Amino acid sequence: MAHTDQQTMRRVLRREIAGTVGLLTDEHDFRAMRRYSSFTFDDHTTYLQQMETVLKTRAAQGSHTTLALFDPDDFARFCADTGLDPEAPASRGHFTAELAATGPTIPYDGSPLTTLLPALVDEAVRQATWEYATTLLTRLGPCPGCGEDIGRAAFVRAADLLVRILDTAPPGDRHLVCSVSGPPETLVSVLHADTGDNAPAEPDAPTELDEAEALEFTSVLALGLATHSPGGLVMRTSTPGAPDRVQGWRLRAGELEPLTAAEVFDAYCTDAETGDLVPPEPGVDYCAPPDLAEERKKPGHGH
Repeated sequence: MAHTDQQTMRRVLRREIAGTVGLLTDEHDFRAMRRYSSFTFDDHTTYLQQMETVLKTRAAQGSHTTLALFDPDDFARFCADTGLDPEAPASRGHFTAELAATGPTIPYDGSPLTTLLPALVDEAVRQATWEYATTLLTRLGPCPGCGEDIGRAAFVRAADLLVRILDTAPPGDRHLVCSVSGPPETLVSVLHADTGDNAPAEPDAPTELDEAEALEFTSVLALGLATHSPGGLVMRTSTPGAPDRVQGWRLRAGELEPLTAAEVFDAYCTDAETGDLVPPEPGVDYCAPPDLAEERKKPGHGH
């Protein structure tokens, strides 16, 4: 009887132990791991199928699993830095534990891996974009004229602008995209702002934001403001039973300037890569955004 009780207790404890699984999300990373003889999978499809079975089994047992992005190059550097043998399966376990603390992760919720893998990659891109934008903002240093930290001031200003945009937007589900051009590449950030199903009936319904998304989005916008880089911000608002509303602003000379309805239409109906015209979407209104009424910068300040 005591032995049965101990088995029961162990099963309960296993359900309470959270685990992290490092996933090779694409064929390129999978092929890179095959250079290790201890990595015994032959093809990426089989690997993902077996991984999904393991995840479903853990979920059926009541265990919580976090998914992390396993990067073979980062793994090789980790082993070199720590002196671990990259051929040892235990080393992959150590690296995965490190990912749980520092890398991009998402919870396993029972969805197919075909759904979760793109979400995990998006999370990795979001974290990398945020880290890159934050690094560039930090490097800007203090303003020569007033001594104020340029990056911090730009972040505060960007956060204020985002609040104004959401406060003046019609209720509904908002999809915002901010792009900032500059070397070595264009940064793009996406933010979803949801006012819930009752938004049309409750205009003052609180806006729901993902904190990590909002932080990254604000950082990218701040970088565009602080460096006077060209770019833009577009918001699409969806409300049941009504046409989608699209509004936009351009980033120019450190300012967020509203686009006219015609300019928004032209931007949406032009292929960004080829410049060719594309048909307008049915059920979409292209609108001029409201005046954000931003307080202008003080004369003499370059940020």
